[in-house]
Formats: sequence, C-alpha cells, structure tokens
Amino acid sequence: MDQLSGMDASFLHLETPETPMHVGSLMLFELPEGYEGDYYEDVKAMLGKRLHLASVLTRKLAQMPFELAEPVWIEDDDIDLDYHVRSVTLRRPGTMAQLEQLIARLHSTLLDRSRPLWEMYLIDGLENGQVAFYTKAHHSGVDGKAGVELAKVLYDVSPQMREVPPPRRKRGSGSYQLGVTELLQAAVANSAQQYRKLADLLPAAAKALTAAASVVAGQRTAGGVRPLNLGLAPKTIFNDSITNQRSYSTLSLPLADIKELGKRVGGTVNTIVMAMCSIALHHFLKERDLLPNEALIAMVPVSLRAEGDSVMNNQVSMVRVDLATDIKELPARFKAIHASSEAAKAVVRELKPVLGVDVPITGSPWLMTGLASLLGRSNLASRAPAAANVVISNVPGPPMTLYMAGARMVHYYPVSIPYHGSALNITVHSYAGSLEFGLTACRRVLSQDESYEIIEHLKAALREIEALPTIEEAPGGEPAVSVPNEPGKASTRKKPAAAAQPDASSQSRRSARRASPGGRTA
Repeated sequence: MDQLSGMDASFLHLETPETPMHVGSLMLFELPEGYEGDYYEDVKAMLGKRLHLASVLTRKLAQMPFELAEPVWIEDDDIDLDYHVRSVTLRRPGTMAQLEQLIARLHSTLLDRSRPLWEMYLIDGLENGQVAFYTKAHHSGVDGKAGVELAKVLYDVSPQMREVPPPRRKRGSGSYQLGVTELLQAAVANSAQQYRKLADLLPAAAKALTAAASVVAGQRTAGGVRPLNLGLAPKTIFNDSITNQRSYSTLSLPLADIKELGKRVGGTVNTIVMAMCSIALHHFLKERDLLPNEALIAMVPVSLRAEGDSVMNNQVSMVRVDLATDIKELPARFKAIHASSEAAKAVVRELKPVLGVDVPITGSPWLMTGLASLLGRSNLASRAPAAANVVISNVPGPPMTLYMAGARMVHYYPVSIPYHGSALNITVHSYAGSLEFGLTACRRVLSQDESYEIIEHLKAALREIEALPTIEEAPGGEPAVSVPNEPGKASTRKKPAAAAQPDASSQSRRSARRASPGGRTA
C-alpha cells in the first residue's frame, strides 16, 4: 500500500469528464522484414511477461472513506490484458491524418478507476506499412520523466527481446479492497510522516526562500529595457473552458540540426523550441486578428527530480516564460525568450527544496473535486485573469533506437493534457536523434485543421530562426543569446535543420507521409 502524494492526487481531483488527466505517447514501428506473425498477440504476450517490472502497470486506486485523505495505491493481482491492450485497424487509405484523428478521439476518454490506470492500442492499416502503438496512463501515477523510465522498462534496445526474470509469488490476504480501518490507519500514519518531514525541512526552506528572493531581486535590478518579472497574461482564444473533444497533430525534426542551429545563433535547444512556438502562435493569431498587444506567456513544466531518481511519481513544478510576441524584431525576441526562460529556471533551482514539499490537507479530495467541477461549469476560465496562454513542455527522451517485440520504433510522439484556461498543450521530447512535437488541444478551441496550420507555422518559424545572424555576424559582435549549447553535444553537421535530408532507409517512409494531408515530417 502506497499513499499518493498531494501532487499525484491533485491530478485525480482535478479530473472531470471534460478534462481527462492522462498523458500518452504515439509510437510508429517498422515490422521486421518478412514478418508474418500476429504482432498484436506478440506485444500482448511480451507485456504479460513484463508487467511486474513497472508498478504503474500493476497497481490501482483505493479511495479513503468520505475522501478525508488522499487515496492509496494497492496491488491488483487480476489484470485483464485483453481489456488493457486493444487492437484497432484504420480505414483505407490509412493516412497519418486519419491516425492523428483517431489518437485525438482515444485520448478524450476517461480511464476506468476501478482498474490499473493505463490502456494501450495497437493500430494497423497505415498506408506506409508501419504499425502504430498508442499508450495512455494517468498523470497521478507517472510524469514525463518517469514515463521515459517506464519506456526503458517496456522496450528493448535491439530487435532481440531480452529475457526478464518472472515475478515472485506475492503473499497476502488476497482481498479485492482494503478495509476501512486499514485505510484510515494508513492515512493518519502518512499525515504524521509528512508533517515530520515538513518540520525537518524548515531550515532548508528558509535558506531556499532567501536565495530565491536574492535571485528575484537581481532580476529586478538587472539592466535592460524588458523586465524579467511577468505580470498577468493577456486573454486569448486559448484561455477558455474546454470540452473533452480533442485535436492532435505531430511534427518531427532532426535533433542534431536543432542543436547545431542553437549553437550557431547563440541559444539552446529549449530556446529554439520556445522561439518556434512564439513565432507560430504569433502568426496564427495575427492572421485571425486575435493577437493581443501584450506578450503571450507560456506555462512550462520543470522537473524537480534528482539525478538517478526513477520513482514512478510526479516531481514537477511550473514556471512562466515570456514568449515576447510583442517584439517584432526576431533577434530581440529570441534574446528575450531565452532571458525569461533562464531567469525562471534560476528561481526554481533555488526553490527546489520547497517546491517538492508534500503538505497533507484533510478533505482536499472533495474540496479540489468540487472546485474543478465549478471551474468547468461556470466558464470561469474565459472570464478570470490568465496566468499563461499555452502550455509548452520540453522533455528529454531516450537517445537510442528502441524496439518492441522485435519491431523498430521510428517515431515517438507525446500526447498531453489541455485544461480549462490552457486549451493548447505543445509537448516536445527527443528520441533517437529526432525532436518529436505533439500538439494536443480542445477541438472546440483549435480544430484539427487549425492544429495542422500551427504545424505549418512551426516549420516556417524554424526557417525564420535559421535566417538569424550567427554569433559572429551579430551587430557589435554580441551574441543574440549569452548561453550556448552544452559543450560536446552540438552536431558537427553544417546543414541547416529545415534542409536536413533523411537517411536512405527512411526516405521511402517519409515520402508517403508528405504525400498525404496528414504528413507532418519536415
């Protein structure tokens, strides 16, 4: 029995039928040459042998009586793989656009809380012969970083499937649910433990707050025309209450060329991503005469996870980053975005000991659930002041090529969570030399066709950034951004990112996607 932290449980309490709180991934696989088996059955058999390697796959929720405290995770000894692992076939012709629309629909439905909170779908029928695999798991049990760790457990690094030791027989009462007394005792013990941790942390918390205040004060007094301390965000079409309907689109770029571009213009991969989103959203809103005069602000998740920590829980906070859409000149906008991002991360570094604290609150489940329902039903998100306009997340993923049941993973796209007041979520993560974008939005706010428009704007934004002067060419010899890429990690390729050519083995795969309306590969 494992009590959920306040952060983990909040994803349960804030969930409504309009706002499912699960994260997902869309993967594309190439089957081995000459394969004639049943891949769905092969995948299901492989998962059945490895479920015990990741606790997120074998545990379910047990609610506290009267929701007086956070629920607990308990082991489920009766997992129905036929329920959790499903098979879907696309209608002809099986384009990427059809697949993305299917993912949008699958991502809109809630997970069954009486079972372990995950589902997987094997999707065949793609016109290019690939097989898609979509997974979703509730955010209460896994965050972005832990999801990457989960992928390392489930997938292989070669076509040869590794053998794993079988699960050990568990000894226990075998009851389907825990008793009321046992649950209440666990809640009291957990609260007492959290309060002890809180008391022990007070000296470190005071030191962290003092250091963070010094960082903020330094930002206030720093020279420069543009302030680093952000006010409220302007209202946009994305700051609205949402429905459970979703739109979804993808984009893949070569990571090495993005790193090379960042080094050339004086920024990081994260700066390039944020600048691309800034330019794309600027053009998208301006074309509709909906661009506010004030700068858009992005809400950006940041990990609080310590190095080497692979615990399957949420250790994340949020910072706000200036997208500087009110600055017309791109070099100045690029510099402002980078400065805002670095300033926010500097404050988080100092506050890490405080941000990760779990404070137990009696009755928080029913209180937060009521507030979440009120937020959606009252349309308050469209009328209240906005803290940010869009969520943009950049998560490092596995650098090596992965395999599942002998098939090679070609793409690994993220699928994330829009919410009331943030109807668009742009999540990016790296995989095997690619930078994979996934745009998840409320379809009422951003239709499927409009999602594709933003994808095209992202491609155009990359070309604009490529046209920026290099560090050596910048006026007065000053770099556009003062922090370069990490030493030794930049690519030695000289070709700009948008002009990069795929290798011969992937040329035929990508040409089919370019020919279809849903093809998103740049």
